[in-house]
Amino acid sequence: MGMLGWWYRRGLEMKGLITMDDLTNEDILSILDDAARLLPVAKGETFLPLLQGKILGNLFFEPSTRTRMSFETAMKRLGGDVVNLGDVKTSSVVKGETLFDTIQMVDGYTDIIAMRHPRQGAARYAQDAARVPILNGGDGAGHHPTQTMLDLFTILQSHGTLEGLSVVLAGDLRYGRTVHSLSHALVRFGCKLILASPELLRMPTEIIEDLREHGADVTETEDLLGNINEADVVYMTRIQKERFADEDEYARCAGAYKLHARHLAEVKEDMIIMHPLPRVDEIDPSVDDTRHARYFEQAFNGVVARMALLCKLLGVPVPEDVAAAGGAAVTKHGNKAVSSKSGSADLLLAAGADIAHDRKRLETIFLSLIHI
Repeated sequence: MGMLGWWYRRGLEMKGLITMDDLTNEDILSILDDAARLLPVAKGETFLPLLQGKILGNLFFEPSTRTRMSFETAMKRLGGDVVNLGDVKTSSVVKGETLFDTIQMVDGYTDIIAMRHPRQGAARYAQDAARVPILNGGDGAGHHPTQTMLDLFTILQSHGTLEGLSVVLAGDLRYGRTVHSLSHALVRFGCKLILASPELLRMPTEIIEDLREHGADVTETEDLLGNINEADVVYMTRIQKERFADEDEYARCAGAYKLHARHLAEVKEDMIIMHPLPRVDEIDPSVDDTRHARYFEQAFNGVVARMALLCKLLGVPVPEDVAAAGGAAVTKHGNKAVSSKSGSADLLLAAGADIAHDRKRLETIFLSLIHI
C-alpha cells in the first residue's frame, strides 16, 4: 500500500503514532481542535489534570531538546508524571540490552512511551514489541509525526486553514525526517509543494513518486529565493552534519541557503517562516523581528500538540469547554501547585507548608552557623 493509500480508513483504534499514516484527515483536524482548546492549559493559565495517575516514558536514544522537553511539559501540564531514560551512556543499553528488552521493561513502568532513535524503522519495531502506545519522536532519517502535528497546528493558527496553501520546503530534504512526514500531510490537504534543496539533498525519489501518484503538485528546484514571493509558508531546515558519512559532501552543501530579512520585501503579507530548530545559519537573526517569523511560536506549539496527542492515544477526551470542566489558574506555593478554585483551607495549608519549610531551612542554617 502506498504511503497515502489509507486516507479513507475509518474506525480503527490507534495503537500508536509511528508515521502520519496512522492518522486520517479527520483524526488530524480533531486532534488540532483539541490542541486549540488546550492552549490555556499549555500556557499554565488553566489547571486541568486530565492525565493524573498516568506515566509517560521518555526514551531518547538520540540528542533532543525541544521534543523531549515538550513531551515532558505536555504530560506534566495535564497532571501526569514522566520517567526518563536519561543519558544512554548510563543506561543498560551500554551493557548490550536490546531495544526489544528495553521496550518490554519500560512498557511495564508506563502508560505510554515517547521515543527517538537514530535507526530508521526503530519506532515501528518498538510498537510491535510494546503493549502501550508509542509516539515516534523521530527515527533516524525516517519520520517525525508529532513534529508534523505541531507544524500543522502552527499553519492552521496562522492561516485559518490547511487547504490549498503554497508551501516551500527548503534545505535538507534528503535526511530531514520533519519534511518527510510534513510533505505527506500537506498533500492530503491539497497543498502545492515547492521543494528547494541542493542536488545532493533532494527529497528521496520514492517519496516524490508517492506524492505525485496521489495527485500532488510538486516542483523541485535549487532556487529558494525565486520561489518565496508567492508562498504562504516557507519551511526552512538545517543541513544535518550528523547524517553525513562523507564530510566532503557536507562541506559542499553547508550554507547552501541563508534567509535574511532583506529577502522578504516582496513576499505575501501573511506568509510565515517556520523551522523545526535548531537553526545554524539558514535563518539570519534579522528575520526574528519580522511579522513572518513563527519558529519560536512553533516550538511552543510542540507542547499543546503533544498534549492533544497524549490525550488521544490514552483515550482521554478533551472537554469542549475547558474552563467549565473545572480548569482554573494555578497558584504556586513553593513547590506545590494549588488551583485558584481550591478552597481557602487548601490555600492556607499550602501557604502554611511553605512557611514551615522556610522555617526549617532557617533553623538548619542557624544550627550550622553555631557549629562553625
